[in-house]
Amino acid sequence: MALLEVENLRTHFRTPEGVVRAVDGVSFHLDKGETLAIVGESGCGKSVTANSLLRLVPQPPAKVAGTVRFQSTDLLQLPERAMRDIRGNDISMIFQEPMTSLNPVLSVGRQIAETLQLHQRLSRGAARNRAVEMLSLVGIPEPRRRAAEYPHQLSGGMRQRVMIAIALACSPKLLIADEPTTALDVTIQAQILELLRDLKQRVGAAIILITHDLGVVAEIAARVMVMYAGRKVEEATVAELFRRPRHPYTRGLINAVPKLGSSLTGTEARLAEIPGVVPSLKEPVEGCIFASRCVSVSDVCRRISPALELKAAGHYVACHYAAEDAVAV
Repeated sequence: MALLEVENLRTHFRTPEGVVRAVDGVSFHLDKGETLAIVGESGCGKSVTANSLLRLVPQPPAKVAGTVRFQSTDLLQLPERAMRDIRGNDISMIFQEPMTSLNPVLSVGRQIAETLQLHQRLSRGAARNRAVEMLSLVGIPEPRRRAAEYPHQLSGGMRQRVMIAIALACSPKLLIADEPTTALDVTIQAQILELLRDLKQRVGAAIILITHDLGVVAEIAARVMVMYAGRKVEEATVAELFRRPRHPYTRGLINAVPKLGSSLTGTEARLAEIPGVVPSLKEPVEGCIFASRCVSVSDVCRRISPALELKAAGHYVACHYAAEDAVAV
């Protein structure tokens, strides 16, 4: 049985200009210990999907519908008190920007200890000692001294490590990492990814990794889901997706990544770009959601929305022309 099963998740926001369909009918599953990456350009609905799973989207103005089964329990139907017991305990989240997620007037040690006192019922002294252990676990030097410091006294990489320590303090079964390496230099990015891999092996947590960086996906994930304009357009194992992407949007994302060493081999060329703009999420789209930007669009694409279909083993695509003999990029 899957650890997490999401069926037809819809998160719509009511605004004065109309209803914004930020997430529109997304379904996926996650097995125990598995790492799933959710990718797509900014504004495609990745973070809203993650926040919807934990019911962190305020209702109203949002309306969240569908089914989110975690260990066979539908999270969207739970009372708020029961949901608070799950957040930070069974399911934890690393937020995108640690400086705005950490409390600036509390020491980092106290912020880790609060989680342990709330969910694990540890005494204040035991929680503080465990907080120091967690800081050491995520690779922060002099953890006892650092535990007494405040977020503004730490570097960006250290603040991200503190966020990971808070998320892992209660040994969650599911960890959601929302752009965990954004705004970090490449050296710190590599350290954070290595830390996530190492901690995943230690605590055995499943991970949902939200990112727009395909290099991060290739580094850490086992399976990947591609989102566009609030919908899932492709899903496959990482190896299959990079070897044989079948949706034109996925091919566009991969082709837009700079190729290492191209300037040395004489194959350097202008980066490919996806033409056009994302359609408005306030207006219903007839036909394929990607039709206005697709180079292979036809009349059937503009009239009929393609269903998400199995095109190969474990490879699902929502495209009328995702042929079985798709050409590798």
